[in-house]
Amino acid sequence: MGRIILGIESSCDDTSAAVINDGYILSNIIANQDVHKSYGGVVPELASRAHQSNIIPVVDKALKAANVKPEDIDAVAFTRGPGLLGSLLVGTSFAKGFALAQNIPLIEINHLHGHILAHFIKKEGEENKEPTFPFLALLVSGGNSQIVVMKSHLEMEIIGTTIDDAAGEAFDKCAKVIGLPYPGGPLVDKYSKMGNENAFTFNKPRIPELNYSFSGLKTSFLYFVRDRMKENPKFIEENMYDICASLQKTIIDILMDKFIKASKQTGIKEITIAGGVSANSGLRERLKQEAEKRGWNLFIPEFGYTTDNAAMIAITGHYKYLKGEFTTQEVAPMARMTL
Repeated sequence: MGRIILGIESSCDDTSAAVINDGYILSNIIANQDVHKSYGGVVPELASRAHQSNIIPVVDKALKAANVKPEDIDAVAFTRGPGLLGSLLVGTSFAKGFALAQNIPLIEINHLHGHILAHFIKKEGEENKEPTFPFLALLVSGGNSQIVVMKSHLEMEIIGTTIDDAAGEAFDKCAKVIGLPYPGGPLVDKYSKMGNENAFTFNKPRIPELNYSFSGLKTSFLYFVRDRMKENPKFIEENMYDICASLQKTIIDILMDKFIKASKQTGIKEITIAGGVSANSGLRERLKQEAEKRGWNLFIPEFGYTTDNAAMIAITGHYKYLKGEFTTQEVAPMARMTL
């Protein structure tokens, strides 16, 4: 066997464990938490309690699926942050205990870094294409919207970021306004396929340089729905598909306008996308269109690597292991971390 890394991810409401051998995925197990749906969002206390129940069974299943034993593991990588502190504490504590028991190195991982390096996860028996450096990454999730220049596996530069809300939050909050259950983003994506994306127009922010803003869009969307509902109480019901299609187009336009600008300014045509919103079908299609038009070499992650998962933590741990970047047992989780 080669260098075997156990990855632990517990930043929000998914408990995940994965095993990677010299960059090749052996297992990637995820336990979801359905308890939050009835509350319209993730409840931190419930999330941390569920992680405590899930962490041992999930790790056990990941090791068995990979056909490895605890003593085969060379290092354990875990998400230090950003995320919910209670959730992170569960994963961090387990990783520290596992590393201590096996007398192996401990590797802290920035959750956002993991999303970007998901493009380097390899599978046995498949053609494994990966971006070359430097490449541009559009990192879009529920909590982050950033444009990142990746200079190497471990060296990066943020050239654009959100000054307030993230794209994923805009999807979910606007979905809530029109009565869709949490998480609303995937439903907006689903309904948008049956609607007219040019039916309605929403405000787009004018933010300098390569930064993003989505708070204004959320406010204008709320006022738009409120005013239309006064005119017609059945407005949402009668126009759901068109509302979703128009909202999705607006968010994608905001994301792509800055991303295209970033590619032009840097001259980089090696292009990737990462994070939960990278699962959005409209964004994926728009990226493909722009790639063909602009000569980009585009990399889009598998759907299984778009949401929170431990495979991305393990692969990042693999590259940090190669550089000897380990942490100590005194490490503590951090709710807020930047790349």
